[in-house]
Amino acid sequence: MAIAADSTAEQAPNPAPHEPSDEPRKAPDQPDRGEDNGVDFDEEEDDAEELDGPPAYKEKVKAVFRRLHAEPVGIRVHDVIIRGNFKTRGSLIEAEVADLLRSAGTVQGLVRASSHANALLRRLDVFDSVSITLGAGPPEFPGTAIVTIQVVEAARPYNRGIFFFPKKEVISWPVEGWFMLKNLFGYGDMWNVSGEYGWDQSSKIDIGVYLPRLKSIPTPLTARASILSEDWLKFSSYKQRLLGLKFGLLSTWHHNLSYDLAWRTLTDPSQMASESIRRQLGHNLLSALSYAYKIDKRDSEFRPTKGYAFVSTSQVGGLWKNGLRFFRQVLMQPTSRG
Repeated sequence: MAIAADSTAEQAPNPAPHEPSDEPRKAPDQPDRGEDNGVDFDEEEDDAEELDGPPAYKEKVKAVFRRLHAEPVGIRVHDVIIRGNFKTRGSLIEAEVADLLRSAGTVQGLVRASSHANALLRRLDVFDSVSITLGAGPPEFPGTAIVTIQVVEAARPYNRGIFFFPKKEVISWPVEGWFMLKNLFGYGDMWNVSGEYGWDQSSKIDIGVYLPRLKSIPTPLTARASILSEDWLKFSSYKQRLLGLKFGLLSTWHHNLSYDLAWRTLTDPSQMASESIRRQLGHNLLSALSYAYKIDKRDSEFRPTKGYAFVSTSQVGGLWKNGLRFFRQVLMQPTSRG
């Protein structure tokens, strides 16, 4: 008998954002909110009655489910087999779910771990479907199971878009385009490039990469580089150019640590800027370390009906000599998604 936990990407595809989300990814021991990772063995027993086959086989299957419902059944994972990953590295899939599956000591716990592992693999966003099947281990190793992970890699590993949108602060209609490439090197990596051009001579180019994990580092890593050029001569008589780098160093369910480095150049070609602007002319360096702590006790991220959540963000600037020195503390309540 085999128990399968199957999931396909029949849900509406998520529109690719212009950059990977800054929301910290859940730690492997944190289940998805709003998802039921449990298994109702009573329902499975009822489904066994609809199986095709001789009555003796049906009764044997029903007896197995009755035992699973009545008491924990000890088991050990003998092997984890991965299939269908033609491009995705097997080491990535193993690092995501192998320890979780092997930690289960009962059949019931293994079924729940398989459901959780399915959710973790789907969250990588590089598979169209994920199926996890539990089968009996070799006869010479009684009380063991073989876990087979069957994945179907995304048929279209890219997203792109281009659109116009208004900006009230500059009264213009800039055009923006973006392109995202998934799993380029088989590590679940996501590369994205976005650009924006405004008819008021403002432009922005942004390049970023997201890695769900790197070797033994269990948390996602991000890196972004951007160039921003703005012409505010019509409104405030100055031009600004900003070159920035951002590195995501740590991202878990509760903690998020990032480092920002930016070089700003402010000029006044018209010599008509205000006194406050003239005091900022020239070059300025921003070097800041940001730490965010999140608590989320809501019953759902998308449609919460009870619970509470808040995010505390601390930012320390001036890590380099001659940089802007400051300390910023922000407390906020996250908004619901969807």
